[in-house]
Amino acid sequence: MLATPSGIPACPDTGRQRRLAVQLADMIPGAATIRVSLTDPQQTWPHLHAVVKDETGKTMELGRTSARVAARWILRVWPEADWTRPHTFHLADATLTRSDLVAAGRGR
Repeated sequence: MLATPSGIPACPDTGRQRRLAVQLADMIPGAATIRVSLTDPQQTWPHLHAVVKDETGKTMELGRTSARVAARWILRVWPEADWTRPHTFHLADATLTRSDLVAAGRGR
C-alpha cells in the first residue's frame, strides 16, 4: 500500500476495524463503547483493563476473560496507538479515540 510522507498508509484498512466492531458487538450484546487501558485499578503493575458501556453510558458487567480478550483484540488492531493513555473504541463507527482527550473536550 502506498504511504504518505508521514509514513501513514494513504488508504488505511478500515475494514479490519469494522470487522472488530462487529465481532465485539456479537461477543458483548448491547455494548456501545469499550475503554481500554493498561491500568487495572485492582493491580499494582500494568495490566490490561476494559470497561464496557451501553448506549446510555451505563457500565456493563463483563467477565475477566471476556474483558481481556476484547482489550487484546483492540490493542492488536491499533498497535501504533499510545497505549500509555486510555483509549475508547466506539463500536457504532469503529473508531478509536484517546479517552483523556474526549474527557477534556478536545477531540473524538
